[in-house]
Amino acid sequence: MGSYRDPYHHTTGADSIFINNLEQPTDCQVLHDIFSSFGKILSCKVVYDENGLNGYGVVRFQTPAAAKRAIDNMNDLLMNDCTAYIESFKSHDEREEDFGVRDNKFTNVYIKNFGEDIDDERLNYLFCKYGQVLSVKVITDRSGKSKGFGFVNFKKHEDARKAIHGMNGKIVNGRAIYVGRAQTKAERQGELKSEFEHMNQDKMARYQGTNLYVKNLDNEIDDERLWKEFSPFGAITSTKVMMDHGNSKGFGFVCFTSPEDATMAVSQMNGRIVVRKPWYVAFAQHKEERQAYLANVYMQRMGSVCAVPYPVPYQPPPYSYIMAPMY
Repeated sequence: MGSYRDPYHHTTGADSIFINNLEQPTDCQVLHDIFSSFGKILSCKVVYDENGLNGYGVVRFQTPAAAKRAIDNMNDLLMNDCTAYIESFKSHDEREEDFGVRDNKFTNVYIKNFGEDIDDERLNYLFCKYGQVLSVKVITDRSGKSKGFGFVNFKKHEDARKAIHGMNGKIVNGRAIYVGRAQTKAERQGELKSEFEHMNQDKMARYQGTNLYVKNLDNEIDDERLWKEFSPFGAITSTKVMMDHGNSKGFGFVCFTSPEDATMAVSQMNGRIVVRKPWYVAFAQHKEERQAYLANVYMQRMGSVCAVPYPVPYQPPPYSYIMAPMY
């Protein structure tokens, strides 16, 4: 993947958003197509755990206003039948202020790379010899199957450090486990931000053409109904009806995995009556693209007017017409 360093890397984090609870096949392309409607995107990043099951992402916009619009409109986004949660990406100073995280204070230990046979009781047995344990948790999926990682929280910081030194790299049932200080979500975001490398513009341009803008929706149309109406045209990565205090704004977005499926959906769904209203369906554009398009149309019209050498007497048109909306 191509990358570039963001020239605006000195930032407070107000221009970036953090998306949690991602699942495959959500990737940078999907995030770009979903959020590009809110403003120009400088970078995207998606990270999954070693099993590819649990993921999160970060999207950085050119302006904080675009990030705020994305948070206000897209939280609780339905993606691949899962709800993704969106919030502000906090800066290092904000993380320190909010959590007061210091290496000499932690008591929570993160353990990964163990087998499915390790449950809460077994994890407690492995670590209780280092000191008093307050809680133990093996993380599982929806079916109750272990994801291969978990947490042990000690009463004392010294005991947590002893557990890390004693257990990190130890073979448990044939597997070398990793044991380290558990990080807060904000700290994980910070690590991601520190390693940010940005996609080049050519790569970003190739991500266009899969995200659709749908408007003139009835109030009863929700994310699931939008998914149902467009799913016959191909694989969909996400749908979102824009809301305002629980009420539909009458428009939304559908993101396909392939441009071909998206093109077919536009040709078949634009103008189709769903419930009581005809839908307007087109490829989504962010603000800069719409402004450039409208400016180009305006200049073309002005050029046509200037090309007329003298006034032309008014003649009524042979029929009336309605200009299609431009976005």
